Order: sequence, then structure tokens, then C-alpha cells
Amino acid sequence: MCDDAHAGHTLPSRPFTRRTALASAGAGLLVAGTLGPDTPAVADPGARAARGASRTSRITRGTLLVHADLHNHTLLSDGDGDPALAFDSMRAAGLDVAALTDHATLSDNLLGELLAGILPPEYTQVAGLTRSGWARTAAYADAADQDGAFTAIRGFEWSEPLLGHVNVWFTEHYVDVLQAGLMQPFLDWLRRKPGLVLDGGADGLAGFNHPGREPGRFQEFHFDPRVRDRVVSLEMFNRGDDYLFEGYADGRSSPLVACLDAGWRTGITGVTDEHGTDWGHPEGKGRTGLWVAEHSRVGVKRAMAARRFFATRTSGLRVDATATPRGGRRTRMGSVLRLPRGRGVVTVELDLARDREWRGRPLVVQVLRPGSEVPTVVRVVDFEVGPVVRFRLPLDLADGDWVLLRVADPTERNATPGPDGHPGNDLGVAYTSPWWIEAA
Repeated sequence: MCDDAHAGHTLPSRPFTRRTALASAGAGLLVAGTLGPDTPAVADPGARAARGASRTSRITRGTLLVHADLHNHTLLSDGDGDPALAFDSMRAAGLDVAALTDHATLSDNLLGELLAGILPPEYTQVAGLTRSGWARTAAYADAADQDGAFTAIRGFEWSEPLLGHVNVWFTEHYVDVLQAGLMQPFLDWLRRKPGLVLDGGADGLAGFNHPGREPGRFQEFHFDPRVRDRVVSLEMFNRGDDYLFEGYADGRSSPLVACLDAGWRTGITGVTDEHGTDWGHPEGKGRTGLWVAEHSRVGVKRAMAARRFFATRTSGLRVDATATPRGGRRTRMGSVLRLPRGRGVVTVELDLARDREWRGRPLVVQVLRPGSEVPTVVRVVDFEVGPVVRFRLPLDLADGDWVLLRVADPTERNATPGPDGHPGNDLGVAYTSPWWIEAA
């Protein structure tokens, strides 16, 4: 069931990248391939028809929506499932993009591959990936990857038990914990280590996982400007949890505030962090919506590098958002928003949809800005799912250099609440990636 008349919309036959992308009628499935101008549009017969919104935005052009889960585990580290089955499970669940990111903890540095090879398989439950496991992950991803139908990615989760965990994608190699208690050795590795040579560039990408769950919080989000462009994401939905107020009850600031105020420019993701055997299937766990120019590893990597994505816990949800200054250019979420002298009024547009059952559902948009401990909510807009949501918003760089939108359900409560009366105590439905304000 698609949400609006955009279902079945086909882009012009002239390709806007190396591949033409289109949304097939009815199922709302993204199909992309190397198509000529006379090639008929045929939906991928191997994919399950997804229940949800159409894949075209009502406020931007040139990209289509793919649904992704970028954080999953298997028996190659501390998961329960056979990695050979993971990608098929996620594709059968209706996902368009999936990554396996088993833990890299201490196996190579402590014991090395030779000794690891004579230990029982349970060794990886504690020590994480070995070089043979890393090679197996690549083989499974390459076998599952199909341009235009399903994007399969090999990654790993750098896992320091006290500091935190960081996902890494699109690198040729992985790395264990190099020095306990310090982020800089890992960031140095990320800066110098070449990635897979794709059209989108040879640099790997990284993101902060379940921020604040580990007490060190990445050395309070230790910032290295040399890799700012390569650390692209912050998980706000992990499994069924919303990390907006993680640690607040213990006197700590919001991970969102700590991360963005430290200088990182991370988009916002949702993930299942699956450790079981039903990859992709449980409803209510985190997911990421990526706006891609082509459905391939190159297209996914470019969308991630551009922070052109959103977080949700609802399958099939479509979210896109723009901010337009008076007399200026429309700026998409995840981008730098340039304002004259760093201040001005912008028109915000939010396109949110899922299916017919969601039409008329009452939700709210919360505008999040910097705050001392938790984000300041400077505006709350009530709306019903249907038309594009539009409102005017004054912004001033003097109040902080970032802004993002949180969509919430005011009839339900956030299981991890913040201060009394804070709008974030409503149940989160979606987060956009931020805009970063600069003076034009």
C-alpha cells in the first residue's frame, strides 16, 4: 500500500547518474540498473513487496529512498546466527541496503590469526573478528550485492569495552583496539587507512554506535578535525531504544549535544544491532532511510558521506526535510545551511509518509537546538500525516551551529525520559540529520 500519487513515478529516461533509478508501481520498491532509454521498468522479482511509502520525495529531486540496516552481528563475533544466512534474511525482510559489522576487539592484537585458528569457535564471542572471518564477510557481501536490487556491505564494529563502539564501512582492512582507553589511535588509523576504491572515493566511513551506553562515551566524543568528514553518523535509535537522553538520569548530558557540540558533523541513524537470527524482520527496531542517486555501493557511500539520511523505528517510513532562507537556496538535511551574517528566518519543509493507515495520524515536529545538558526545543509543530509540513523558523548562529528535527507521537512516552516537561519525553518516530549553520 503506497501513500500517495508518487507511487509508480518513473524518472525521465535520461539517466541522472551512471544508472537510471525508478520506483516501481504498487510495491514501492526501488529498482536501479544500467538501463537504456527504452528499457522497460521491471521490479525486482526476488524482493518482497514492502508496505510503506513511495520512494520519491515531494520536496527534492534527483534521489530515491532506500531502507537500510547498517549494524548487524553474526557468529563471527558475538551474534547467534550463521553469517551465510544474514544478507538473504535482510533482503527477504524488505531491506534495500544491509551491512554486517561484527565486533573487532582484540583477536589479532592479542593472539594473532595462527593461534586463533586452533581455538574453538566460541573464541570469537569474546575476541571478535579474525582475518578469516573478515574475508568470509567480504565473500558473503559480494555474493549478495546486486546493483539496482540489493546493496550488501562489509563493515566492522571497533569495540572498546569502556570507551564505546564505532562502526566502520567501506574499508579494505579492519582494526582491533590499538590502545585501551584512547580514541586517537583509532582515529589515526581511520585517517591513514585506505578504503575500498569506489567511484565515491577511497576513504572509509565511520559512525558512533549506541552513544553513551559505555561510560567513556568516546572520551566525551574526542574530536579530530582531520576525520570530521569521515565520521558520518550517530545512532539515535538502536534496537528499540531512543538515545536522546541516554545517561541523563545519571547526571550526564545528552549524547546528541555532546557529539555535535564537540565539533562532529554526524547524520542520524537507526539500526537493529541484531545479534539473533532474524536479521531485518522485527518491527520496531531502528532503521535508516538513505536518499541515493543510484542503488549501489557507490550510491550508498555517497549518500552516507553527504549525511543524506534519517533514523526511524518504522519500516517503510519516508522522511525528507529542507530549510530555505529568504531569497536563498533550498538546503537539504545533512548539509551546511548558510545564512547572511549567521542569522535569518528559514522555511522548513518536512515530507513524511508511510501508507494509507498513517494518513491523518497526529504527530509533532520538534525543532532541536543546542542546550547545556539536553537539546533545547525551540519550536513544536502539530501536524497530521498527509500534506507536506511547512513552517517558518528563525535561526541565529549565536545560539549554536546545528539544528535538526525530531518527529514524535504525543500519545506515547519515551521509555528513557529526560527533564520533566521536555518535549523529547514523547515517543520518537524519526530524526532528520542536522543542518550546520554557517555565516554566508
